[in-house]
Amino acid sequence: MSDVVMGLVCAVCGTRVAIGTPLSWVCPQSTPTDKHHVLHFESDVVPFRPTEDLNPFLAYREYLAVDAFGHAIGLSDADRIDVISSLDHAIAAVAGTGFKKTPLLRNDSISDALGFTAEGGVWIKDETHNVGGSHKARHLFTEMVHLLMAERAGVVPWKSAHGRPPLAISSCGNAAIAASTIARAVDWPIAVHVPTFAEESVLVMLKSLQADVRVCPRQNSDPAGDPCVYRFREAVSQGAIPFGVQGTENAWCLDGGRTIGWEILQEMGHRGDRVFIQVGGGAFAASVGSAMRTIGVHPKLHAVQTEGCAPLARAWEKALATGGAHHAGARWNECMWPWESEPHSAADGILDDETYDWIGVLDAMVETGGSPVVASEEDVIAAFQMAHRLTSINVSPTGSAGLAGLLAVREQIKSDERVVVVFSGVAR
Repeated sequence: MSDVVMGLVCAVCGTRVAIGTPLSWVCPQSTPTDKHHVLHFESDVVPFRPTEDLNPFLAYREYLAVDAFGHAIGLSDADRIDVISSLDHAIAAVAGTGFKKTPLLRNDSISDALGFTAEGGVWIKDETHNVGGSHKARHLFTEMVHLLMAERAGVVPWKSAHGRPPLAISSCGNAAIAASTIARAVDWPIAVHVPTFAEESVLVMLKSLQADVRVCPRQNSDPAGDPCVYRFREAVSQGAIPFGVQGTENAWCLDGGRTIGWEILQEMGHRGDRVFIQVGGGAFAASVGSAMRTIGVHPKLHAVQTEGCAPLARAWEKALATGGAHHAGARWNECMWPWESEPHSAADGILDDETYDWIGVLDAMVETGGSPVVASEEDVIAAFQMAHRLTSINVSPTGSAGLAGLLAVREQIKSDERVVVVFSGVAR
């Protein structure tokens, strides 16, 4: 095992947590009345030497924080590999597929339509055939690996699988499906908090996975923000394990998401110029940025939101005006707060009222020379239509929102640049 990950540190208050601390979901200073804390992994920049394994969690295992955690609590190399492999096989039995590196290919049709030269173009990373139909399961996989490693080492407070506390998540779609799939694979009970507008097809799928589905209307006593998040937090306060894709609620989601960044970097290396990542809660972009930092390869990262809900772009401007966008965590209240108006867009999977993992996203954009992009609704629709007209990928408007960001700033990009977008979220 390499010493890539040394520990966790709060990006807001600086509190440090040892890498071998079991169930280390949140900063010790985080409280029900002060959730403005988030743990990030402290990593060295190291040579990038992944194995040839098709499973990304095995190929990049020595770069994962969860592997360092397993080592720290006394698990052997063989034990750690077995936990990952066994969980992947169990997921495949439920989902019909386990985790495999997903393709990253130049799309000639879109590249030509957007006027790129043969030297440049648009590369699409297709996550729609991943577990649960999106990248979300990658984030959740390392959360579950952490739990299973802790169980195997006997460092959890419950005595057996029968005494496990329930998992809990707040999600309207892809994350809920991914979480419920992984929970079903290991027979772990899960409560899924969904909005009143959740699609019936999603609800049917969740129930088929034996999830406890809880519809969350807004209550008069709720403050601004997502009522599903508030009900989720209530469940956690009553003993449930946070099992979602917000780093503020479970830092270990930021570990598994890095595998996408490493796959992009392994394929593109220094030949990539820009990466466009759609942003809702922000864990996806924060994870890709963290992967770049670990390996020391820096294509420009652009975080894409829609004009109907763009708290990240607002936070970027506020941070620049109050001391800079790098390491802005101590200025959370000045920079990030819930979107005041009702969020709206066809890309409904990225309409988070608040970009919970905004600090990691801003840091990554500063370090790579990137910037946020706010796509118009016209760009969102155009990107979705282009994806279905010029590719064979059955992607949702949310999943093609990275392409919408590219459309929004195409005139600012040289035609020989190599641009990556991620299609994540299958159209249902």
